[in-house]
Amino acid sequence: MTAVSGHGPWPGGERDVLVAQQTVVDDLAELPTGVGAVPFLAQLTERGPGAGSTGRTAILLAETAIELGPHGWKLADRPGVDERRARALLREDLGALAVAAHGYAGPLTVEVTGPWTLAAELWSARGDRVLADTGARADLALGLATGLAEHVADVRDQVPGAEVVVQLSEPLLGQVHAGVLPTFSGYSRIRGVDGPGVVEGLRPVIEALHDAGATVVVHLGGTWVGIPPAVLAGADAIGLDLAQVGPDGWNERAWELVARATEREVALWAGLPPAAVSQCAGPQLGELVRLVAEPWRRVGLPAAGLESLTLLTAPRSTPAAVDDHRAGLANLGRVAESLAERAAV
Repeated sequence: MTAVSGHGPWPGGERDVLVAQQTVVDDLAELPTGVGAVPFLAQLTERGPGAGSTGRTAILLAETAIELGPHGWKLADRPGVDERRARALLREDLGALAVAAHGYAGPLTVEVTGPWTLAAELWSARGDRVLADTGARADLALGLATGLAEHVADVRDQVPGAEVVVQLSEPLLGQVHAGVLPTFSGYSRIRGVDGPGVVEGLRPVIEALHDAGATVVVHLGGTWVGIPPAVLAGADAIGLDLAQVGPDGWNERAWELVARATEREVALWAGLPPAAVSQCAGPQLGELVRLVAEPWRRVGLPAAGLESLTLLTAPRSTPAAVDDHRAGLANLGRVAESLAERAAV
């Protein structure tokens, strides 16, 4: 059935962790009948760098220490206070998940930074981005594969009934492929990675997660050129922010790639922007339904396939309040209900 989930980032501070996780689980449980709910591990990123996606993913790297540097997170010779804080925040989040999802059985998703975006955002101990060193980025992918398999086990320990779904967030994959990311000095660009190279970087991570019993979504943001490598690497689903694909969500080449992926039984996790709100009519949910349904029909995909979709709220450009996030989940539930009705026709 058409489902609703989220990425993970959620507003709040140190005291809001359990409340945030309970809100996510409870709100998703109240979606319309016939709409699937996929609870997610909430990430309160306002608590500082250790709560952000890069830091909380980097601490999962096997046998690798990290610390904060002038440009962000970087590799370190030994664990320090920055890493210890990031680990403490993740433990706190998993503890809150155990309480909020007690007794839950079904799909549950956690979002982490994918290997290519992590290699682009993480700096070596005394040099450039990890991405610039072929050997270092290969080691990073292997370390991430090992660490994420352990992370899946940790999540399952907290929620024994969970069918873990890991979202690998790869918003920088397009820039990695195009070779446009600047070096440390800013005077040159890091050489681009070709398609087969991208596949080889994703594959060990995806295979390790499959071996751990997890389902894998490679979320590309608006970088639709990453669809073929993600599919070839073995992803179970690809994530795409539809509003970024093209005007009104339409881009013929992008949707052809989506169609080819669905033909290979690779699902689509569709990111949708916040609904525009009319003072008279309220949220304009019809626009969100059309953002999905019209390109789907235009590219020739069967209406019944809309049942395989999972809807997400696309990352916001500006911080939003808790009520806005909750309204976003509720709106997605109504959009999913409409799409499910179309699938049943």
